[in-house]
Amino acid sequence: MFRRNPNYFLVAANLVPVVGVWAFHWDPIEIFTVYCLETILVGIFQIVRLTIAGVARKTDIWYNREARTRVSWIVFILFFLAHYGIFVAVQMGIFFSVSGAADYYQINLSNFFVKWPLLLSGDSILLLGVFFVAYGFAMLRDFIISKQYKTVPMMLLMFQPYLRIFIQQLTVILGSMFLVFGAGKIFITVFALVKTFFELYLNYDGLLSRATAYLKERSGKQ
Repeated sequence: MFRRNPNYFLVAANLVPVVGVWAFHWDPIEIFTVYCLETILVGIFQIVRLTIAGVARKTDIWYNREARTRVSWIVFILFFLAHYGIFVAVQMGIFFSVSGAADYYQINLSNFFVKWPLLLSGDSILLLGVFFVAYGFAMLRDFIISKQYKTVPMMLLMFQPYLRIFIQQLTVILGSMFLVFGAGKIFITVFALVKTFFELYLNYDGLLSRATAYLKERSGKQ
């Protein structure tokens, strides 16, 4: 049922906030903010992956229905920045609006990257660092050492994080509503367990490998 090689660093990082909010009285809003920032962190690592693959191959195939066009690797990064940026903006906007953090800290899209440190303490910055190490380890093990960057279609690589982020955004948005009713600790627990389950159950990189094989097989038949 569960995949063989989960990212145990990421699993541990998901469980640390549960201990923090119950045993050490961490602020649930602050922890939710870390999860929101994790979305940005995932995007940054995906840009690094696209860059590594792009530098190695220079160009790759852009699939548009039945048409195929070879384009520069820069095109994939620019498209990802614009498309993924919309997802991040929507999540941040809903979270900060519902949780009340936007009004309290006077945060909006124009000053978010300047003021977001106001939402974090030393503990939450440490948690964000744990996520950084976890995603870095996953990229090193499953992308660089495995030499996946040489074979995976960049268009698939570009859309790889969306399944993980869709699950995360849905739970973050729903969870932010719980803050209004003072049930932040409970939802932090549920949210962490849901994220841990999907990290163990879904092989995100394995899905990418299978999609790569399918796409190559389909291309070979044409």
